[in-house]
Amino acid sequence: MKVTDIIAKAEKPLFTFELLPPLKGHTIDSIHEAIETLLPYHPAYLNITSHQQEVVYVDRPDGLIERRTVRKRPGTVALSAAIQYRYGIPVIPHLICGGYSREQIEDQLIELNFLGIDNVFALRGDPPHGERRFVAQKDGYEHTDGMIRQIAAINRGEYLDPDLKDPVAASFCIGVAGYPEKHAEAPNIDHDIAMLKLKVDAGAHYIVTQMFFINEHYLAFVDKCREAGITVPIIPGIKPIGRKSDIELLPQTFHVDLPSRLVKSVSSCAGAAEVRKVGIEYCKEQVAELLEAGVPGVHFYTQGRADSIARIVEGTFKL
Repeated sequence: MKVTDIIAKAEKPLFTFELLPPLKGHTIDSIHEAIETLLPYHPAYLNITSHQQEVVYVDRPDGLIERRTVRKRPGTVALSAAIQYRYGIPVIPHLICGGYSREQIEDQLIELNFLGIDNVFALRGDPPHGERRFVAQKDGYEHTDGMIRQIAAINRGEYLDPDLKDPVAASFCIGVAGYPEKHAEAPNIDHDIAMLKLKVDAGAHYIVTQMFFINEHYLAFVDKCREAGITVPIIPGIKPIGRKSDIELLPQTFHVDLPSRLVKSVSSCAGAAEVRKVGIEYCKEQVAELLEAGVPGVHFYTQGRADSIARIVEGTFKL
């Protein structure tokens, strides 16, 4: 079922979550464990992330250093299909511009269509680890709106090869990311929302936000989007603090503000268990306030801690 249909038919706010593919060489067992921890809370759907290739440097026997490109978390398409058919829950695979040509993106979409997966989440993707700026793949996309137009074209039965005979249209529901505190590369929030509107105008059907820890940022963002003419659903994305290092790493990595009281509470914790407890309790407050504000649902970034998400959902959603 398409995400937009799920939202339209929902009688109460949705609970959804996101998982990372296992590292190369690992098994699917950790994914099954996370899903089975959260299934009792009736998630409406789940997302599977996609990761750009990374550059690594390897010592050679001759003493020189060799530069290699590797993809550490492959398998997004296969993993999405395996989950959807095992658990009967809609799965939304992420598609990224980074590292993929238009032909490769089309091939992924064809595979997803064959597998009966009719939801995708379109992202540009971050620069490869160790790189300062994003560079598009040859014959790829510099920005997400180009890829969204390609997906929308396939929804009309238009493929890259104009000579195909009787091509069949797909029917993908397209999600995109929004940034309540603006994307790190945007000069200001108004410019960032204008870029978001380009994605919606290109064919995106709904928005999930980057994580935030101050609800006023999300509410103000929604107001600005509506003023800009963006009418699609905007689902808040949430992550509980799980480690003391999060108060430094999350602002550096995701360019988000943390409230002073949360930083003070986490800083004063004696150990990891206490940090998790503080993070869960703060997240419960945040989610309860968002639900009271009438959000269409809450999307959780699990970062491998499904047990924490289970406690938050149990304490806030009317199951």
